[in-house]
Amino acid sequence: MIHRFFFVLYLLSFSLNAQNNAIAAGEKITFTATYNMSGILTDIAEVTMETNSVKTAKATLLRLKCTAATYSKWDNFFKIRDLYESYVSPTTLTPYLYKRDINEGNYYKFMKYTFSHKNNTVKSQLKKKNDYEENKDIAINSGTIDIVTALYKVRLFDYKNMPVGTSKSLTVIFDRAEFKGQITYLGKETISTAIGNKTCYKIAIGSSETDVLKGKNSNFLWLTADENKIPVYGKFKIPVGNGELKITSATGLKH
Repeated sequence: MIHRFFFVLYLLSFSLNAQNNAIAAGEKITFTATYNMSGILTDIAEVTMETNSVKTAKATLLRLKCTAATYSKWDNFFKIRDLYESYVSPTTLTPYLYKRDINEGNYYKFMKYTFSHKNNTVKSQLKKKNDYEENKDIAINSGTIDIVTALYKVRLFDYKNMPVGTSKSLTVIFDRAEFKGQITYLGKETISTAIGNKTCYKIAIGSSETDVLKGKNSNFLWLTADENKIPVYGKFKIPVGNGELKITSATGLKH
């Protein structure tokens, strides 16, 4: 369920060439993930987004890390320990390396992408249980990104000057396949959150992939209408149910 939720979030990013003026190393944002269980929205997991600088032999990259873990009382029912991370350019958020490590109940999956933007290819590595491993090179379109990068890139767009109703599309690689997503800017809305009342940019999310999302105008994200543009609230509907993402804390913000 959590990996589907992250896939929903990737559809939000569309500013592929924008410069990063919102995200810095040292940021940490924490959320409660709520899922509809027997008709009741129940807090089941903590989701964390955090950034840090990583020096390599050739450059200093920004590590974008997203984790999801069920609260301990749910571990016996369905234990989730998921990690998503991407290593990107600090100025453009162009991805160079992506990793996804999924542990949900008895399900395990590891995926790694090494991007070659010059050649429009991705070297992928897939691992599953019982020492299964598969390596494959994939051709991608120019500008294709991974889901973690997409989740952060949504914050780079100039919503202040975007007309209400504007729609944008993009291409993201997920499970070795490229998917097209669409977002629509719906305008400003003030909502109550755990970190105070926030005036936000509201975005609707859509996709041409029918197995990812359910219904039109059923998936939304609220970003603070300031220079940080952090996500504070989200609602999603997928084939296996629906839920919400609610911010609990935010530290180390750039502005």
